[in-house]
Amino acid sequence: MLSFPVYVAMHIPDGYLSLPVSLVTGSIAIALIALSLNRVQSEYKERTVPLMGVSAAFIFAAQMINFPIVGGTSGHLLGGTLAGILLGPWAGSLVMSVVFIVQSVMFQDGGLTALGANITIMGLIGTFGGYYLYRVIRFLIGRNTWLGMSVGTAIASWTSVVVASAVCAVMLALSDTVPLALGMTAMLSWHFMIGIGEAFITLAVTSFIWKTRPELIYDVPLSAIKQTESDHF
Repeated sequence: MLSFPVYVAMHIPDGYLSLPVSLVTGSIAIALIALSLNRVQSEYKERTVPLMGVSAAFIFAAQMINFPIVGGTSGHLLGGTLAGILLGPWAGSLVMSVVFIVQSVMFQDGGLTALGANITIMGLIGTFGGYYLYRVIRFLIGRNTWLGMSVGTAIASWTSVVVASAVCAVMLALSDTVPLALGMTAMLSWHFMIGIGEAFITLAVTSFIWKTRPELIYDVPLSAIKQTESDHF
C-alpha cells in the first residue's frame, strides 16, 4: 500500500501508473506538443517567444515556492491558467510542457514514465480548460472590464486545479494504485485549498499586468490598452 502523502501530489512519480495509462497519456502529450509547436510557429508573432521564455521561468520559479495549507501540508502554483491567459492556450500548453520536462529530467520532480500524464493533467487540462473557462466567464461578465477578467481568472484558476486533481485520482485508480473513492477524496479535499492559493496568485499577477502592460495579455481588449496609455500621460 502506498503512503498517504503521495495521493495529494500532482506531479506523479515513476511506478504509480500502469503501462496502458502511461502510453495513452504519453500519446496525448506528444500530440499536444506537436500541435502546439505547429500553431505557435504559424499564428504567433515573434514578440511572443520572449514572453514564453519569461513565463516559463516565472512559472518554474513559482512552483518552487510552497504555501502552507491545513494539516501541515503545502501547495504551490501550477500555472496552467496563468500561462493560458498570458500566452493563449497553444503557447501556454507548450510552455507548461517545457516546464514539466525540465522538472522531470533535471530535478526528478515527476517521473519520466509519468511525464505524459503530468503534461496531460496540468498542461492540457490546466491550460486549455482554465483558459477557455476564463474566456467564457470574462465574456459573460464583461470582456473589456477588469471585473470580467478578475472573476474569470479566479474561478478558472481554482477550477483548473480541482479538475486536474480529480483526473489525477482517476488515472491512479485506473492503474490500481489507489481506490478511486480514497484517491478522489484525498485529492479533492487538499486541492480545494490549493486552488484558492492558485486563484489568489494568478489573479495578483494578471491584475498587475492588466493595469501596467495589458498588451502582454492574450486577447486583451483595446480599451484596456488605451486606458493604460491615457494613465501614463
